[in-house]
Amino acid sequence: MAKRFIFALIVLLLPLFTRSFSPDQPTDRRLLVLVDDLAVRSSHSIFFKSLQSRGYELEFRLADDSKLSLQRYGHYLYDGLVLFAPSVQRFGGSLDQAAVLDFVDAGHDLILAADSSASDLVRGIATECGVDFDEDPEAVVIDHIGYAVSETDGEHTLIAADDFIQSDVILGATGIEAPVLFRGIGHSVNPANTLVLKVLSASSSAYLANPRTKLSSPPSLTGSAISLVSVVQARNNARVLICGSLDLFSNRFLRYGVLKSGSSKKHDKSGNEQFVTEISKWVFHERGHLKAVNMSHHKVGEEGEPAMYRISDDLVFSVEIYEWSGSSWRPYVADDVQVQFYMMSPFVLKYLPTDEKALYFTSFKVPDVYGVFQFKVEYQRLGYTSLSLSKQIPVRPFRHNEYERFIPAAFPYYGASFSTMVGFFIFTVVYLYNK
Repeated sequence: MAKRFIFALIVLLLPLFTRSFSPDQPTDRRLLVLVDDLAVRSSHSIFFKSLQSRGYELEFRLADDSKLSLQRYGHYLYDGLVLFAPSVQRFGGSLDQAAVLDFVDAGHDLILAADSSASDLVRGIATECGVDFDEDPEAVVIDHIGYAVSETDGEHTLIAADDFIQSDVILGATGIEAPVLFRGIGHSVNPANTLVLKVLSASSSAYLANPRTKLSSPPSLTGSAISLVSVVQARNNARVLICGSLDLFSNRFLRYGVLKSGSSKKHDKSGNEQFVTEISKWVFHERGHLKAVNMSHHKVGEEGEPAMYRISDDLVFSVEIYEWSGSSWRPYVADDVQVQFYMMSPFVLKYLPTDEKALYFTSFKVPDVYGVFQFKVEYQRLGYTSLSLSKQIPVRPFRHNEYERFIPAAFPYYGASFSTMVGFFIFTVVYLYNK
């Protein structure tokens, strides 16, 4: 009896100690931060404090801690993972590459920062997320034109990057005001992969190479094909940030003034702090997270949803869409939301106007085709979580007693029938009584 009581108590209390992503409260709150050295906690304290000031609970652990685990009794212990351990060869405890990928597949978020010491484990995680670091472990990003003027850097590996993605939802409406300092390794993304987006790209004069050796062959990556920071939004709306520079998040780079080569304007402070703050808001769903609720439909003049429609019925369709602001849901306003009335292919495709209070609605006539249809709302927009909703409804033809008594389009057939009858009657009379 005592064992049963303890087991029941654990089952009841476990949800209180474990948290997972909630559609009604999508902002991740409990984050696991894995580091190579606990000194990163102080050298990158500005970034961590910015997360804590926004309500996040950070748990710092060494990446090779023997007690590491992301889940317990089938429940995930954390909502997000910050992997600041580029040189780790093997995770501790039950954590491995497959566990990290399963964590993302379960809908959780990941920030991964690498550098020139990136291990095969870290590179493997990035590859599985759709990002490929250069095979040469010594190759770093070099830019002899777009470098940051510095007294301590003569190899032009300290870059002042300002080629940002044009997206207010990912980087904020104000935009990044100063160039971002970057020192590290670059990566490439497959242009055919629509899930991966380059957030910060290198300039056209950049290339990947070992600064301590002379180039003997053309660089593997050059120009804007080099991505410095990329993000991935998976089909389950989990978000991943991959960066080739751990220093980009450091206090030194966040406080450092920046003067880009060839520019006369010196910024007293780099754009790193603004950049990492804005991008982390997006990664952890403080921006760009949508939900759709109350999808409904009914006949014009009625209120309840019918069990089926008849061809040529007039109907009204509506759905409510909200955006998470980091603390509450607010109406999402856009002019590109569509509804499909779908059976094998869309028979009706209409844009949904909005009342700017989250309600999207339209009306249309059921097509003159009967079968099993679906109302489908599939919405994908850069930086926002995707929406995919559907509701099935059958459409029947007219019953035999629902047609009009006389159909105007059939008047020629009516005339032909009656004229045939009259002609036959006249023929019969003439045939029988004519001698």
